[in-house]
Amino acid sequence: MRGHTVVTAVSVILMYAAIVANSAMDPYKALHIILNPNGTLTRLNISPQSPPSPDPTLPTPVVSKDLTVNKSKHTWVRIYLPHKALDYFPNSKLPLIVFYHGGGFIFDSAASTYFHDFCVRMVHATQSVVVSVDYRLAPEHRLPAAYEDSVEALHWIKASNDPWLRHADYSRCYLMGESAGGNIAYTAGLRVAAEVDKIKPLKIEGLILIQPFFGGTKRSPSEIRLSEDNTIPLPITDLMWNLSLPVGVDRDYKYSNPTVNGGDRILDEIKVLGWRVAVFGCEGDPLVDRERELVKLLGHKGVHVVGKFYEGGRHGIFVGDPSMSVKVFDLVKKSPIM
Repeated sequence: MRGHTVVTAVSVILMYAAIVANSAMDPYKALHIILNPNGTLTRLNISPQSPPSPDPTLPTPVVSKDLTVNKSKHTWVRIYLPHKALDYFPNSKLPLIVFYHGGGFIFDSAASTYFHDFCVRMVHATQSVVVSVDYRLAPEHRLPAAYEDSVEALHWIKASNDPWLRHADYSRCYLMGESAGGNIAYTAGLRVAAEVDKIKPLKIEGLILIQPFFGGTKRSPSEIRLSEDNTIPLPITDLMWNLSLPVGVDRDYKYSNPTVNGGDRILDEIKVLGWRVAVFGCEGDPLVDRERELVKLLGHKGVHVVGKFYEGGRHGIFVGDPSMSVKVFDLVKKSPIM
């Protein structure tokens, strides 16, 4: 027993040593960004971008196009539609998925190839209509700007006369997001639950949260266990929160820690509305314990929630690895989900 205690103590010391080593990392250099005196970022590396494919005469299984949501805010959406909905099923009504991309609130867009390819695969696999939202980024626009843009996009969808959206079944709408986008889908869901009558005929059926980005002032066991993670090391996540949260708040603020003060009161309304929530995670992701805490909170509140956690993996695997994306797509194909 004494030997076991010594080994455990040594393991803890090594974990904290790794955290100290990681803390020496310059996250600005690691992310190739420069914080300017006026609070804006210079992003030295822009991720690959993909244009939409709006031409229905091309032999592509999925068509896509970009439409402006709010010109003054430079926000827009990319709509994806199965090609055969135009050719063979002009009157078909397909599930509607509103997707929010990741990027730590400070990177990427709906045109980023990484997320564009995921949406194309999802539409082809699930025969759904996907609306991918491009929201304002921090620190130029700190939270709650991304939440406001995401809710505004839902109001835009309900009022839109775009012919592609006529293929969407507004009574089967799901909010989905990955990483920071998962955080946005959750928080946008909270906001919409407080005003469901205002977005009719849109009817939210549930939330699909893929490795949602949450945090807290106290390190979680998985953050300590995976302190040397190369995908999202702690100095990187710390910086992302520092650049995106409102000035003057810490990571126990409600935007980053959904469990603070026992969770948002509107969760009681989500229970009454009967929304279903799925949370995807994997054991190789430092954020996994945050995700498990969210599942526990929702279950305690009586919300219909399912946690889908897998061994190994890394942060971003459900979007970046097509074999893991299928696990998300299989859930989407169920009606209703879960």
